[in-house]
Amino acid sequence: MAKTIFITGASRGFGRIWAEAFLKRGDNVIAAVRNPETLTELTKEYSSNLLVLKLDVTDKKASFEAIQSGKAHFGRIDVLINNAGFGHIGAVEEVSEQDVRSQFETNVLGSLWTVQAVLPIMREQNSGQIIQLSSALGINTVPLMGLYSAAKFAVEGLTETLASEVSGFGIQVTIVEPGGFSTDFFGANSLALSKTVPAYDDIRTDFYKQAEEQDSGNPLATAEAILSLVDAENPPLRLLLGKTTLHWVKYTYEERLKTWESWQEVSVAAHG
Repeated sequence: MAKTIFITGASRGFGRIWAEAFLKRGDNVIAAVRNPETLTELTKEYSSNLLVLKLDVTDKKASFEAIQSGKAHFGRIDVLINNAGFGHIGAVEEVSEQDVRSQFETNVLGSLWTVQAVLPIMREQNSGQIIQLSSALGINTVPLMGLYSAAKFAVEGLTETLASEVSGFGIQVTIVEPGGFSTDFFGANSLALSKTVPAYDDIRTDFYKQAEEQDSGNPLATAEAILSLVDAENPPLRLLLGKTTLHWVKYTYEERLKTWESWQEVSVAAHG
């Protein structure tokens, strides 16, 4: 049975790839994008099962209206995929107040508004699935991407809590955590840069060198994973994407456990 999928940030990258994958197999797609013209060709090809809506996810009122428009058009919304967002490069000392506000308004609040808007629909249906795009950087950190990680850590906390709150309504929730992929993440439309402080230039050089050398995944290959996730009877709370991601996550958690255990005596004493 065809499902109705609402995807934010569907004009490029993962969002575009996943939207096309759903359309090709006959699902209905509500593509929420800043510029509807980017999907003109796709609209011609899938005129009956694609609805393109103009949306800036930072606009709460518009987000609620877009969800309602999608529901009115197709009669239901089975899956919400919050994919809209952008990256940020800058040392913690370098980020401006506007950098912080822009990152959190899009990557955190942008997904929160659509979640809040779709929940009454899914509760009434007694079914639904919410997929939140996080990142391997929602679990790990690297120099110069602290602000992006902070936003994705926030998405992780909100979404894990959400999952525990809505499971009784038949709503399933998954956090998708991609590692490095050859998308346009480092392109001008997907990445913001802080004004630089020369003291961090060596770190910056090393950062870009490692980014160029990393074994990046093929974003097209993620489509099957997302289709499997949407089709799963019991989808996981978290889904890593990419062959190197699990190794990195395991290392991070092993190091955290070592630290907590080595300070356990102090922790217990602090209980009183």
